Amino acid sequence: MATHVKRAFKYRFYPDDAQAAELSRTFGCVRKVYNLALQARTTAWYQRQERVNYNATSAMLTAWKKTEELAYLTEVSSVPLQQCLRHLQGAFTSFFEGRAKYPRFKSRKKSRRSAEYTSSAFRYRDGQLTLAKMREPLNIVWSRPLPENAAPSTVTVSQDAAGRWFVSLLCDDTITPAPATTAAVGIDAGLTSLATLSTGEKITNPRHERRDRTRLAKAQREVSRKVKGSANRNKARVKVARIHARITDRRRDFLHKLTTRLVRENQTVVIEDLTVRNLVKNHTLARAISDAAWTDMRSMLEYKAQWYGRELVVVDRWFPSSKLCGACGTIRAKLPLNVRAWTCDCGAVHDRDVNAARNIKAAGLAVSACGDGVRPQRSTPGGQSSMKQETQRATTGIPRL
Repeated sequence: MATHVKRAFKYRFYPDDAQAAELSRTFGCVRKVYNLALQARTTAWYQRQERVNYNATSAMLTAWKKTEELAYLTEVSSVPLQQCLRHLQGAFTSFFEGRAKYPRFKSRKKSRRSAEYTSSAFRYRDGQLTLAKMREPLNIVWSRPLPENAAPSTVTVSQDAAGRWFVSLLCDDTITPAPATTAAVGIDAGLTSLATLSTGEKITNPRHERRDRTRLAKAQREVSRKVKGSANRNKARVKVARIHARITDRRRDFLHKLTTRLVRENQTVVIEDLTVRNLVKNHTLARAISDAAWTDMRSMLEYKAQWYGRELVVVDRWFPSSKLCGACGTIRAKLPLNVRAWTCDCGAVHDRDVNAARNIKAAGLAVSACGDGVRPQRSTPGGQSSMKQETQRATTGIPRL
């Protein structure tokens, strides 16, 4: 059965001078309105214990446009300004529900430059997209086709730190599930091997950031030598941003190809519930862990499994996948990171990563079959540690990192 989803299609485009100037003004106005609304809501809460909602900030926007100081807000389309107020409302909703931190003010230099247009503020016709306040359509590089008879509901225009312009069109799409299969795979994430599969295959970590580290360091040194606020410093900053963009693009491309392959080849995919947020606190490994992008890989596996009718199982983070002998079930007391192969008392010789992947697969299939996983018992009521196996719930789906 086909899956109907909302899917964003992102393309690069090249605006002319007038379009670039109009979009830059829009980005600035969006940032200004967002910060004004955030300040108003913060002041109302801390001084009067009053919650200001979207409707109130929308009324404030109307009043701001009538003032002499903020009259320039009328020069751009009103839709992106209203949309940023909706985004702020969503940020506060997430904060009050405990899913996010308190919203932060947008910075001119560090915050993402973007503006969102709804259907009333753009025209998409005959493969051409024209935004409000613009006479000519955008010069978009259509690197892949939109779904047949696509009617974008929203359009988001953005510019990254490297100066590249992108447009993202949100459309309804129909995805055909992949052919059913009985194959299942366990995945052990790592640094030397980005992913070790239960089949024994090891996928080498490309280490995109390390490959460009020398170029990046040189470009960053050049920035530090330039006078702050000068045109030369801005040029040097763009060079740094381009290197970062190159690293990010290659990493994302590699992960997309890898996760698509894993989802298409296997009916059940099993991974560990890694707490990346805590792992990066290790300053020795933080850079390598960030370069591996385990969180991005997990996110891609989640939505692709949903798209193609696959099952993604996440095993409890305390499951001793590396220490558990896959042959006899004995759990080793200690297994330092530098030990890449070990021999169990039963005589079985294990490759650390392959053994972990196979144990993860077994635990995931147990979750899929009866809702039980395997993890070590923490301690007995008397305080003595026990390495006895016990059944324990594992999570299905993707918990928030």
